[in-house]
Amino acid sequence: MQAIETRDLSRRFAGGYGVQTLDLAVPQGAIYGFLGPNGAGKTTSIRLLLGLLRSQRGAIRLFGETLTRADRRALRHVGAMVESPSLYPHLSARENLDVGRRLLGLPRTRIDAVLDIVDLRSEAERRVSAYSMGMRQRLGIAQALLGEPRLLLLDEPTNGLDPAGIVAMRGFIQRMARELGLTVFLSSHLLGEVEQIATHVGVIDHGRLLFQGPQSALRAHYGERLEIGCTDGPRACVELQADGEAATLDANGRVLIADPRRPDHDINRLLVERGHAVHHVARSRRSLETLFLELTADREDAA
Repeated sequence: MQAIETRDLSRRFAGGYGVQTLDLAVPQGAIYGFLGPNGAGKTTSIRLLLGLLRSQRGAIRLFGETLTRADRRALRHVGAMVESPSLYPHLSARENLDVGRRLLGLPRTRIDAVLDIVDLRSEAERRVSAYSMGMRQRLGIAQALLGEPRLLLLDEPTNGLDPAGIVAMRGFIQRMARELGLTVFLSSHLLGEVEQIATHVGVIDHGRLLFQGPQSALRAHYGERLEIGCTDGPRACVELQADGEAATLDANGRVLIADPRRPDHDINRLLVERGHAVHHVARSRRSLETLFLELTADREDAA
């Protein structure tokens, strides 16, 4: 059973589709990084999953329960922070959390429990107006955790944070998934950060899902890249293209081959036999950012 499963989920706006035929499959216990440029449909997707937007087609299931406009019981397992956390700046952190606690009918002890999770217990009596951006984001996550959810939806949780705050947020997310057994679904455009914490990724662009699955599956699908440094990179690139290799030239004059057809030593031998002085041949693991750019570029080329 998936934590999140959608089928043919679609929502169209006046200017075009927010999301179109979205088929999400988020395993229980995963940290699922939902990636896409601004306007790709990330926030629309989260709002649909939370019932804040009404879909025009398709179905949503959360832990096997169907979410409909008339039946929202599936959301009892869900906590969320969408865009900026909704906080009362003139109240303390404890008072902010007490508002949510009362609405949910929870015991007061739950406030200290979530403050401990996000390391804000010592700052609980301070007014939120005196909080840093990172502290506010952590308090927003504490709000989302009040109801002891099994699924946590976070929309750009590192937005506006400095480097230290981003590192701290990364640690909180990993710890929550590990220690609380949560499934975490987070949208982001910071691909380097997602690469370090996500077990699974989904790539969305122009409202359509281009890929989803474990990070390892994405890299296996696109393979590794061979980097070659030689005295005449442009000529070597042209010759390798003529030999059927998907060779390109980077800004430093190195030849890059995605998924070489020949063994590395054969490519090296071919170049040497043609008079090239080869000084570098190495396999490189492509970053999530590189794979993301290739996926979205492929879509633009197809269009």
